[in-house]
Amino acid sequence: MLVTATELPSAPPAGPIAAFTARFNPRLLAAAGGLCIALSSVFIKVSGASGATSSFWRCLFALPVLAVLARTEARRTGVRTKVVPPLLAGLGLGLDFVLWGEAIPRVGAGIATVLLAVQVVIVPVLAFLFLTERPDRRFLVTAPVLIAGIVLAGGFIGATMTGPDPLLGALAALAAGAGYSVYLLLIRLSSGPSTQVRSLLLATLSAGAVAVALGVPFGRLDFAPGWPALGWLVALSLIGQVAGWLLIAGALPRMPSATGAALMLLQPVGAVVFGIVLLGEQPSVLQLVGCAVVLAAVCFAGRGARR
Repeated sequence: MLVTATELPSAPPAGPIAAFTARFNPRLLAAAGGLCIALSSVFIKVSGASGATSSFWRCLFALPVLAVLARTEARRTGVRTKVVPPLLAGLGLGLDFVLWGEAIPRVGAGIATVLLAVQVVIVPVLAFLFLTERPDRRFLVTAPVLIAGIVLAGGFIGATMTGPDPLLGALAALAAGAGYSVYLLLIRLSSGPSTQVRSLLLATLSAGAVAVALGVPFGRLDFAPGWPALGWLVALSLIGQVAGWLLIAGALPRMPSATGAALMLLQPVGAVVFGIVLLGEQPSVLQLVGCAVVLAAVCFAGRGARR
């Protein structure tokens, strides 16, 4: 039986962000988005805000922008979005935000960002447990190398000079990576080009609720941080969250997975460079070696990932 062009199923319409980013080179978009996110750790550290405070305000400032974009997306695509999975994904995202914000002043902005790469190990494990996706051979080779790099980068061996409590900070960053892994897995199941903004809006709303739930009981949430802290948190929200994430969301589906994985290394590399240049952080030699091992392992794993 012949199938004519009119009988072929049409792809779902792209939302406004996907349509806008389609005009530009995806490599440039991914690079710009990665550097925007790399600045997030700098904004958090210079703001002096706690993890719960930075998480709450970055979500609050992002919500109006995302709401406008989400409304445009809904009108343009006419595709209904799932509600529960993005909200559940936001719980992992909120945990990531809060713990990462606590890790940055303790272990350093650059090292804390590098340690989030633990999601390269956790996401395939979760996919295997809950989606029965068997990890490939590259994962089995990469996992122990990545763990060794994390041990070095986190300051678990040797002296560190990147923060007042590097071991606790490293543990918080690793736990943040676990929360981010949950977010990645759930958002993958619920988002697409036609619903990516609305999914991010719901996840951001849920993440803000996590900041309140974790921050208020322990007195770690400041509802009036004042200036200039509030200004840095505005920059965190608009540059590190809205702009960075939407640029990457519009870029990655248009590139081979190996290229996308390589460009995503700009996030931890940029964070380490920004930490040294802008914040005066001084990672030890062993920490820098650990960072290099982590980045190499992530790059190797990315080259074997399917699109």
